[in-house]
Amino acid sequence: MSEASRRRIIILGSTGSIGTQALDVIHRNPDRFDVVGLAAGSNRDLAYQQADQLGLGHDRVVFGAEDATSLVRDVSCDVVLNGITGSVGLLPTLAALESGATLALANKESLIVGGELVLDAKVRDDQIVPVDSEHSALAQALMAGAHSEVAKLIVTASGGPLRGRSANSLASVTPAEALAHPTWDMGLVVTTNSATLVNKGLEVIEAHLLFGIPFDQIEVTVHPQSVVHSLVEFHDGSTLAQASPPDMRLPIAWGLSWPDRIPGVMPGIDWSQSHTWTFEPLDESAFPAVSIAKAAGERGGTFPAVFNAANEQAVYAFHRGDISLPTIIKVISHALEHHDSGEMSVEAVLEAERRARERADQFIASQGS
Repeated sequence: MSEASRRRIIILGSTGSIGTQALDVIHRNPDRFDVVGLAAGSNRDLAYQQADQLGLGHDRVVFGAEDATSLVRDVSCDVVLNGITGSVGLLPTLAALESGATLALANKESLIVGGELVLDAKVRDDQIVPVDSEHSALAQALMAGAHSEVAKLIVTASGGPLRGRSANSLASVTPAEALAHPTWDMGLVVTTNSATLVNKGLEVIEAHLLFGIPFDQIEVTVHPQSVVHSLVEFHDGSTLAQASPPDMRLPIAWGLSWPDRIPGVMPGIDWSQSHTWTFEPLDESAFPAVSIAKAAGERGGTFPAVFNAANEQAVYAFHRGDISLPTIIKVISHALEHHDSGEMSVEAVLEAERRARERADQFIASQGS
């Protein structure tokens, strides 16, 4: 690969799961990428160690979402990988789009809470490349047909660590049980969201925003093996699936190199062996988060931001031992019931989030009284 075609990369969330796996992909492909900036949360030692391994000056390492936004604005690059966790990734996402760089988006919350603000910030139609395994799979499968030919999107869910549990049994779930995901290695919030299926609800909203498919044409199916990452059904009855071993390096690599593929990112499926893949309906009575998220997404405006913010507050309360796991959903519903959405702006989103967190905290406090 010529020097002119090497891609300059900024990684936001470099010390997290997405960031460290992205750096693994980059280290394995030194002829393709140059990292020109890193942003991390609070793990300064690891971030500086990463910079040293890359030969990157410490002046190109920043901490926190505010400085991450400044880094994206000040340092020219070809791709911004946003692997920050939570809605604090919104301003860095907007800055990346406004810069004209390709946005490899792992920070689903910024799209969900920003909605039309994020979509309107694009300077070209193909500027956002999804890094979530499900949305990467959908994007790849959608390349096989026209938008008008899509009948439905089917988003797969592993079912998380609590798959098969009844609604009545969830009240006794401990934080350790909620974090014992059978497939993916993720952080506290995302893994807990997988346990409640909130994560899948967020992904349904994300799929609607990314691909412009109505909510009534987006379904969720439980696929415990996590090999089929999502499916697209076309109006002639044909369904296309994207399948690969459960390893985030594949969608990360595609996000960094899109529209090209990097050879040898990971071994493919061994088709000389027997495989059994199963698909199960979502238990809406035990895991109502997807339907609540769809309703919030259909209302639009700042309702998805409220859904996300209330959930984050509830997740932290659950891990403090203040509430049970099912109460997370009650906190989200309470915040949504008391919200009125106005015009969309960054300020309106931030204010909606602030009020949602405040209402969530008040509701959580009331559960212990």
